[in-house]
This record gives sequence, structure tokens and C-alpha cells, in this order.
Amino acid sequence: MNITRAKEILKRQFGYDSFRMNQEQAIETVLQKNDCVVLMPTGGGKSLCYQIPALMLDGLTVVISPLIALMKDQVDALKNNGVEAAFLNSSQTSREQTEVFQAVRSGKLKLLYVAPERLLQTGDQFIDFLKSVSVSLFAIDEAHCISSWGHDFRPEYIQLGKLKRYFPDVPLIALTATADKLVRHDIVERLTIRNAALFVSSFNRPNIFYKIEQKRNSYPRLLEYLEPRRQESGIIYCLSRNSAESLAADLRDEGFDALPYHAGLDKETRDKNQSLFLKDEVKIIVATIAFGMGIDKSNVRFVVHMDLPKNIESYYQETGRAGRDGLQSEALLFFSWGDVNKLKGFAEVEGNKSQSEIMLKKLNTMGAFGDLKTCRRRFLLNYFSEDLIEDCGRCDNCNTVFERFDGTIIAQKALSAVARTGQRFGLSYLIDFLRGSQAKTIRDEHKNLKTYGIGVDVSKNNWFDYFKDLIAQGYLAQTEGTYPTIVLTDQSEAVLKGQTPVELFKVTIREDRKPSLVSPLEHEYLKDLFDELRLVRTAFAKAENVPPYVVFSDATLIEMATYLPNKEDEMRKISGVGDLKLQKYAADFLETIVDYCDRNNLTSRINLKTPKREPKKRTIRDGNGQTTYDVSLDMFKSGLSIPEIAESRGVAVSTVETHLVRFIPSGEVRLDDLVATDKIETIRNAITSLNAGFAIAPVKEFLGDNYSYGEIRAVLVTM
Repeated sequence: MNITRAKEILKRQFGYDSFRMNQEQAIETVLQKNDCVVLMPTGGGKSLCYQIPALMLDGLTVVISPLIALMKDQVDALKNNGVEAAFLNSSQTSREQTEVFQAVRSGKLKLLYVAPERLLQTGDQFIDFLKSVSVSLFAIDEAHCISSWGHDFRPEYIQLGKLKRYFPDVPLIALTATADKLVRHDIVERLTIRNAALFVSSFNRPNIFYKIEQKRNSYPRLLEYLEPRRQESGIIYCLSRNSAESLAADLRDEGFDALPYHAGLDKETRDKNQSLFLKDEVKIIVATIAFGMGIDKSNVRFVVHMDLPKNIESYYQETGRAGRDGLQSEALLFFSWGDVNKLKGFAEVEGNKSQSEIMLKKLNTMGAFGDLKTCRRRFLLNYFSEDLIEDCGRCDNCNTVFERFDGTIIAQKALSAVARTGQRFGLSYLIDFLRGSQAKTIRDEHKNLKTYGIGVDVSKNNWFDYFKDLIAQGYLAQTEGTYPTIVLTDQSEAVLKGQTPVELFKVTIREDRKPSLVSPLEHEYLKDLFDELRLVRTAFAKAENVPPYVVFSDATLIEMATYLPNKEDEMRKISGVGDLKLQKYAADFLETIVDYCDRNNLTSRINLKTPKREPKKRTIRDGNGQTTYDVSLDMFKSGLSIPEIAESRGVAVSTVETHLVRFIPSGEVRLDDLVATDKIETIRNAITSLNAGFAIAPVKEFLGDNYSYGEIRAVLVTM
């Protein structure tokens, strides 16, 4: 009976026909007044596991959430579905907080969102208030924050263990998208809910395409990647505040709609930038990890990591902010082993050796993921103790044919370097040794060895790749700890003696494959109608001062543009259209759909809609095999000028310059093809003196209008 009523609420309030993953079991457990822990991927619908019981239980559901910025969005979304909800945090005036307290006392509210420090910071004052009202459920969101072994530990979460002491008979539900076995154990122990039921849904996000590229020349590559995505929402993560600021500025200079977000900005600026992004008024947020936990924006189409996350949990959670609406999305990471080494200092926990070792192990696992040659989704799911029977077909490795070549001589050089230097040095030292570096770090006695400098013909980056390949194949090993060394293995001797041939992976640059925004349904949607419906949604969102996805998600609009509901009872069958939204919005959306159908001689297709929306597997195709930059290169080689190519292709001159710059390292385009000879040295000196890294804007500002972004970028890739 309880579940029957829960399904009615699911449809009436939230507009969905059926539960997903372990939602039903979690709801049933809570309704039976039992504790539970829910692990569900980002976008999987964790919030429904406590929102539906909140509407069924007598009393107040208290939701503990770590981010103040998220609370208002969650409350706005609930109110838009006809649910009485409120939040208490430091952003409110005293009067606003008093009104919330009054609403709680009156019994009007069903859900109250609070931060963990608010719950327990004033002694027992707030706890005493909660004891004076009827609390039916505690929901702890982002529960992994309670574990010091996790990736996002928050000391204030530890205090939540007192809840069971204060409210022994009130059920507690802990929810997270990222927790390995160690963290799961911590959640149960620290919340003192040892008898809690554990519900672990699949961590698989089939609509996200995982892609990793080498970090070298990452900025020009980022511009290429973003060019066809100008109308899509995306998040770009950087390691530092400065890099987030400068990258956002550079992207704006290139004509992209981008703003920064990091903890160093004043609160007003942070809130403004986040609000513009949530409302689709800004397309790209360039952020540190201070941005995004629990962000409900459903139409983020891509997440880019310019720098390496510290662990798989962070990577999974941050990439999970893409495609929450179930539509196809991408996660791109620019990877280098240099980032792994740089992050090792941050992984150490002072005075806690065992925790430092765990953090270093997590970092090395992240490095292994970046260097992977097999299915990335399999690796991710295996990390969270989940098996994937076959390769996913939805990551770069599954769509790449890796070539191998006879690398025996390269392997012998690498192994000989390890042996002759006494197996006591790390990767960077060995590569510098092989390349004959004159750095002061190279020991004088090593410069007299025959192996010194025998690898000068191989680039530093390629040596990194080859060493990692040799380690993966067991011909070398890397020790654990903060300063790992490279050592020989039982298989090394046979290679050194020439008894065992070695094959290595050829280092290649992967092509960009942009997925189109397609319906996850069995039938194609009408894009021009989808665009018209977005305009209707935007008008409602602006009038109500809420993000567009609070009105309807892209996935809901896709269904409308697929099944063309012409009447109110047909609109009711669209996922995401609950009773209140039907009353508030249906007339305007129906008018747009009916008008479109009249203009195009179409009728309703609602009969094609099946009760459940199952993701449709798609085959990734490469068209005629040419990338957009290959086309520009061919036209350039045929004798056309850059302005002529831009006009012919209907793109900006700067876009064509970005395409051609990509071919300078391979020699297919010469630097002086793109930059006048008398300008090259001036640009090079400016880049060096400003120490600008990959930031082009400061160099452009320094040099003035006589130098273009394309010219600066071209010189930059040669340095």
C-alpha cells in the first residue's frame, strides 16, 4: 500500500511513471522507520529517496546538505512541484529565518534544508527546537563527507553522529554518489547506523562519453573542442584559482561565453556567476573544485578537466555533473604524468602516515586511469566494485585502434638505464638521464655511463608513455610512497639479453568526436520544435526567476518534441510533467506544439511512447573520416588563404588559425606560414618575459593590435 501511494506521488508531484535503480527499496525502508545508506550515481535521482517519504510521513524531514548555494535551487525545484519546502542558512536575513521557524512550528513545511554546522554549532539550541516539533526523517546528503578516508572530508560532518543519540527513533537516510568500501564502512560507523540497509545502484553513466588526451598543447586543443559546442553548457575544472581566472579571461577573449568560479572570489561575484550559469545566461563556468557539488543543472553537456583530479571519486563526481538529464554528454581530461607528480605533495596528510598512503594510492590509481589503453568505463566501475561484462563502446579507448610496434631497443635502453643507475631513481631522473640532460640534478658519475644520452632521439613525453607501458607489461615496476623509484622485475633480464622481444603502444593523438544532442528514446526528436519550446521555457524561467531546468529539463522538452502531445491528457504522459507543472505550464507548451504541428502537417505521436524510457545504444560513426581541422588543412594546402577558408566554411578566421596551428608540431604547416618572420621573435620574447604559460590574453594585451591571437598561439606551440 505504501509503495502504491509512493508511485502515485512520483507521478502526481514529479511527473515520472516508474522508479529507477534502488529508489523503491530505499523509500520502502524509510517508510518502515528503518535507517539506510543509498549509493546512486549523480543524476540517478537520490533526492527522491527522501523527498517522497517526506510527503508520506507525518512531520518534518530535515535534510543536511553541505553547500548553501545548492539549497535555494533544491527548494525552488520542490516548490515548483507543489512541495512545501524551505532552507535555513547564513544567506538569509533574521526576518526570513524567523518566517522559516514559524512555518516549521505551524506544521506547514514538509522539508527543511540546513547545513551541518547550523544543525549543531549553537550547542543544543537548534536540536532542542527540532525536539519541540515532529521530525519524521533525517536525510544526510553527500554522506561521503563524513569519512576522513574519502575525497571530500568535512570535519563538521563527524558531529552528525550525535543525531541518533538525540533522535533514536527517527529514521536516517545517508546518500552519496561516490564511496568505495572503506568510505561506506566509515559512513555507517560514524553515523552509528550499523544496522542500516545498504542500497548500491550501478555507478554506470551510459550517456557520458569518457575521453582523455595528452596535456601538451591543451589550450589550442581546448579551443578546437569548444568551437562546435558554443551553444552548449559546460564546466571546465582547473587546479588553481589563478588558472581558473586566466582561462576564463582567455576564453572570453576568444569569443566564448565563460566566467570563473572559485573560493577566492567574493561571495557576491561567486553567486552571480553561478546564477548566470544555472539560468543558461552564461554557457561555460571555469572553476576549481569549489564549484559544483550537488549542482542540479541538468543540461551540462560537457565537463573538461584541464588538470588531473586527485582521485577517482573526485573525477567520477565532477564528470557526473554532465548529462544529468540522460542525454548524451562528454567528459574530457587532459592528462600528464607530470600532474601526478605535482599532486603528490598535496596528497600527504601531515602526521598521519596511513592516511597519506591511502591518498597516494588513490592518486596513483587516477594516474593509471589516465594512462589506460582499455575500456575506461570498465576501470571506473571496477574501482567501485562493479563489473562490466563487455567493453562499453562509449569511451575513447573503445573507439580507438591502438597500434603496437617493435619497441625492443627502446625497452632495452630503458631497462639498462634503470640497471646502471642502481634502481634507486624515479621516472623523471631516468628520462633526463636517457636524454642526456645537462641539469645539475644528473650525477657526475652517471654522465660517464654508456647509457647516458642514448635516448635523446625520443621526446620526454614519449619516454613517459613508454616507461608506463613497460611497467604495465611487467618489465619494470614502480615502488610505493611519496618518492617512488623504478626497479627491474623477473622479466627484465630476458629483455636485456635480447631473448624476449617487446611490443610498445604507438603514441597517437585522438580525434575529436562530438556527440550530437540526440534523444535517448527510440524515435528522433524535432530540433526546430525543441528550440521553440526552449524559448517558452526561458520566458517562464525569467518570469519566476528560476533556472530553466526547474521549469522543465531538456529531457522533458526532448520528449515533447518527439511525441508531440496535442492535448492535456497526452501532456500528462510526458516524463517530468507532474500535476502542478501541468496546471502552470501545459497550456503554453501545448499551444506551441499544436501550432508547430499545424504548420508542418503533423499529428500527435503519443501512441509511440512506451511506459519506460530505455537508453538506446548508438553506434559512433566517423562520417567521411575527416576532422574539421583536416578540412581546413586540405583547403590551406590547395592555396586558399585563411580568410578565404573562413568565408568558404562559414567560420571565424580565428577558428581556421586554431585548426592550422594543430599541424605545426607535425611539420604539415610551417610556423612562417602563419606568422610573419619578423614577428616570431617578438612574440616569443613576450611569452617568455611575461611567464604567461598557456594564457594568450596577457601576451595579446602586451603586444597590441598588430598581433593576432592566432599568431601568438602558433608561436606558443613551438616553445
